[in-house]
Amino acid sequence: MSHNIANDGLAWRKAKASVGEGACVELAVTPTGEIALRNSNRPAEGTLPFTKREIAAFLTGARDGEFDDMVV
Repeated sequence: MSHNIANDGLAWRKAKASVGEGACVELAVTPTGEIALRNSNRPAEGTLPFTKREIAAFLTGARDGEFDDMVV
């Protein structure tokens, strides 16, 4: 993963596969321990906060192919 520390003080991370492809979803751990998610192409549009448990559940589903039908 590549790292990008934005002016908001968070250490934003995105997958290497998204660099230069326009598919730039980034994640950062907040001071409260939540995981913030944003579109790095439009950071001013804000972030979505998730608990670590919620992100873990999503990642498990993604690894298991539960969302494969949603992408081309």
